[in-house]
Amino acid sequence: MKHLIEKFLRYLEIERNSSSHTIVAYKTDLGQFLSHCAELQECAEEEVKTEDIDRLAIRLWLGELSEKGTARSSIARKVASVRSFFKYAFKRGYLEKNPAHLLIIPKKEQKLPKTAQPAEIRRMMEQADGDDPKTIQDRAILELFYSTGMRLSELVNLNLSDINFNLKQITVRGKGNKERIVPIGGEALKSLKKHLAHREELFGKRTDQDARKAVFLAARGHRIYPRVVQKMVKRYFELTSEITQKSPHVLRHSFATHMLDAGADIRMIKEFLGHSNLSATQIYTHTSVERLKNVYELAHPRAKNS
Repeated sequence: MKHLIEKFLRYLEIERNSSSHTIVAYKTDLGQFLSHCAELQECAEEEVKTEDIDRLAIRLWLGELSEKGTARSSIARKVASVRSFFKYAFKRGYLEKNPAHLLIIPKKEQKLPKTAQPAEIRRMMEQADGDDPKTIQDRAILELFYSTGMRLSELVNLNLSDINFNLKQITVRGKGNKERIVPIGGEALKSLKKHLAHREELFGKRTDQDARKAVFLAARGHRIYPRVVQKMVKRYFELTSEITQKSPHVLRHSFATHMLDAGADIRMIKEFLGHSNLSATQIYTHTSVERLKNVYELAHPRAKNS
């Protein structure tokens, strides 16, 4: 089974063009499942045979995860990993029967996305209003997140050639390396132009060919990476907001929620965010409804029971 898992991961990388994040998640989940099967069969992991695994073995593993208090969302992801692996093994002829067929993925607990208020976003941008190259870059990153709703992974992979100032748009490579084109707002464009005018001042010893193509740079001159952006965004949120979650994704959520509140069509927001189906975008309608309820309860004289 261990050898087959390695084949499956190569299939995800080469044939499915899955993201590195997805491959790492699948590798972790299937590694844990392999350990469980080895314990169940009382043998080494290298000796576990895929054809000896039945539906009961999978159910026992999921039961153990539940007893340990594993979050429902994590269990759902692990079920998806196991289902995908056995579907691959069955279709490629390694198995005569798929033990994960019809295995139900538990519904995730739907948590409403955290969003910042427009006033908090405004204060954040004011905090990043400086003249040194690093602060100028910070402002451009914050404006771009809020202007486009792009993901963190999409921002760090941006190249100079992706920006079209004439058409006021940017090419974004999302999940599965799918490209989409999104418009850029006036404030974000202004901040980007200012950043690009000072960008070379951020060059350093680690500025290689890849970094010279990158829109944003880390401290020593190489292409910026996710952790740097996460820490930067968190710092600005701590200065300007009481929101509990302080991550780049909050700016993405805020972009979608504020657009919806202002009357934008949810199908257009879906395209902006790069969601593959509308159900992923519809969570923002719940956020807007919750806001309406709060406003109603505060404002209407007969909203609450006496």
